[in-house]
Amino acid sequence: MKILIQAVTFLSPLSAYHEKCKDVLLVDGIIKEIKETGSINENCDQVINGKGLHLCPGFVDLHVNFREPGHEHKEDLMSGCHAAMQGGFTGVLCMPSTSPPIHNRSAIEFIQNRTKHHLVDVIPSGSLSLNLEGKDLSEMYDMYMAGAKVFTDDKHVVQDAGLMLRALLYSKNFGGKIFSFPYDSSLVSKGQMHEGEISTGLGLKGIPSLSEELMIRRDLALAEYADASIHFSTISTKGSVHLIREAKAKGLKVTADVSVLNIALTDSELSGFDSNFKVMPPLRTNEDVEALIDGLKDNTIDAICSDHSPEDIENKRKEFDLAHFGAEGLETAFSAAYSALKDHLSIDKIIEKFTIAPRNILGITNHEIRETAPANLTLINLSEEWTVREEDILSKSKNNPFITRTLQGKVLFVFNKDQMYSCV
Repeated sequence: MKILIQAVTFLSPLSAYHEKCKDVLLVDGIIKEIKETGSINENCDQVINGKGLHLCPGFVDLHVNFREPGHEHKEDLMSGCHAAMQGGFTGVLCMPSTSPPIHNRSAIEFIQNRTKHHLVDVIPSGSLSLNLEGKDLSEMYDMYMAGAKVFTDDKHVVQDAGLMLRALLYSKNFGGKIFSFPYDSSLVSKGQMHEGEISTGLGLKGIPSLSEELMIRRDLALAEYADASIHFSTISTKGSVHLIREAKAKGLKVTADVSVLNIALTDSELSGFDSNFKVMPPLRTNEDVEALIDGLKDNTIDAICSDHSPEDIENKRKEFDLAHFGAEGLETAFSAAYSALKDHLSIDKIIEKFTIAPRNILGITNHEIRETAPANLTLINLSEEWTVREEDILSKSKNNPFITRTLQGKVLFVFNKDQMYSCV
């Protein structure tokens, strides 16, 4: 397939063409030519007018739940991939909290075989503990040899410090990466939202920032003791940013990501008891949001993820304290992040958080936009404003908190594996 993108501006910090306006010819999934505007004359299957648009490496998401196997009524691998494409993602790290969990070689191979021909690269993570029970280590090395790069119990928190230490020591031997969701559930019984003035006013049981920060302190101490690397997934508090900043300054091998929900929304959204804003980690305060943005600025926080957690109507439209945590969000992740961050971070920095940093964390190739490189690309219109409608959500579940809201920055096309997808 031949595709010509005309007069497009590059947003690729690793590329020699960064911020330049060029014509780009894609042939059979490879960037064949990059030339001055108007200088490529080829008969193409598709010609795209890129004037005023930006071309960047394909986005990668470090935290998605595709629910297959076991809960395909909420999401399956194919519907999840379609939602990812709609949001501009050409790669996603799929969490292992399915039923049964992704905790052995055959489960990793199942995910790979189901998605190998799809435009989206689905990278399966393996569970850290057997059956996500937090008691015994899973078959981590077998899963690593099958293609798993990350081991995590997702939001089934590893409360046992000894098990976390063994996981850090064991994975270090073969290059696996441990992802920790920092949440000390023993501090909280049936917490519903961030503990603060708003939770008190609403009469809802709160989840204190301390529950996250204590676990970060513990896991940083374990990682330092083991001389192992650790990644903190979806941090949400000012204190967490401070702890990770200090750890990086000490030279610890630590990285972190933040959910777009925690930089675009605050706990004030819960005033209407809308369960689509009931997420884990909970939405925090304006002070926390400001600290998270500062953490993105100085690279304390490496990446931004969607924390895509699709839930069906039955689990969301019920009494608030019974509703499940989680929000669907792949289709709106970039636009919501850009809308929240455009006055605080450069566009180069925002793009880095969606492209370069996630690939570095996963240890996968960072594709430059250059001739002969694979065409793993996302085409965006940064100036376009759009109002999110339910029909824009391609996930099987519709629990997206941005529906009816106007966002800036629209994904138009994604390219990967000699395939093209139009988001419009």
